[in-house]
Amino acid sequence: MSAPAAIIEPPRAARSPWADAWSVFRQNRAAMLGLFLFTTIVAVALIGPLVYRVDPFDIIQAPHQPPGSEDVPLGSDYLGRDTLAGIIHGARPTLLVGASAALIAVVIGVSIGALSGFFAGRVDMLLGRVTEFFQVLPALLFAMVLVTLFGRKLTTIAIAIGVVAWTGVARLTRAEFLRLKQLDFVRATRSAGASNLRLIVHTILPNALPPIIVAGTLAAGTAILFEAGLSFLGLSDRNVVSWGLMIGSSRTYLREAWWAVTFPGTAIFLTVLAISLVGDGLNDAFNPKLRQR
Repeated sequence: MSAPAAIIEPPRAARSPWADAWSVFRQNRAAMLGLFLFTTIVAVALIGPLVYRVDPFDIIQAPHQPPGSEDVPLGSDYLGRDTLAGIIHGARPTLLVGASAALIAVVIGVSIGALSGFFAGRVDMLLGRVTEFFQVLPALLFAMVLVTLFGRKLTTIAIAIGVVAWTGVARLTRAEFLRLKQLDFVRATRSAGASNLRLIVHTILPNALPPIIVAGTLAAGTAILFEAGLSFLGLSDRNVVSWGLMIGSSRTYLREAWWAVTFPGTAIFLTVLAISLVGDGLNDAFNPKLRQR
């Protein structure tokens, strides 16, 4: 009697790289902790002002009331304003500045890095000199000059931070384009008659996105620190509360009211920590060499 024929299973559908990346990401406990923490902060920024309706600019208590005092769970600042209200209402502007500045940095960096890596030669040399010029400039000092010249609005601050923070993204994008444009699938697309614009936007850029996403995520954390630094130096919009503004306005009263600086500083620390953990997790998920680490 002949042996039964082996059962041939149908081939499984190939998983997308994004599904594989998420599978690796969710196994990273630190990255998941960062994602949970960042999601909580975003939820506070979106829902908090609707639940805790105290105006952060209203004077509702005597100055320098310690945490646990009546009407001010986290204490009051030098004017008697609620510290908790400032943290809740200041989350949204702080996150918006970080996200907007990171988006501007990514757009500028990807544009310059893509052109530099794709065309190479004289274009690469010219754009490389532009990148080096911005890279050697003191970033915080240059941002201070831009904010001083064009006004202390949050929009100006986000643009100023984005303008000084794009060089790392540009170098990363250039390296990815130099590597990818030599691969067979790009050469095949070029041989089929695709234009340079199509090669850049539709063929190479989608394959270069994973490390760019990681760089953009980390740029958001850097932008939040930049905003806090500018606010600490008094270069912020006084009409919009942010965590950096809270620290900057209360810095001279640190000994009398430590909570007015410590709590918003802790909020900035936790936000940047969460973004860094998510960025590291994305780096491990998108980088095959690090997946087994």
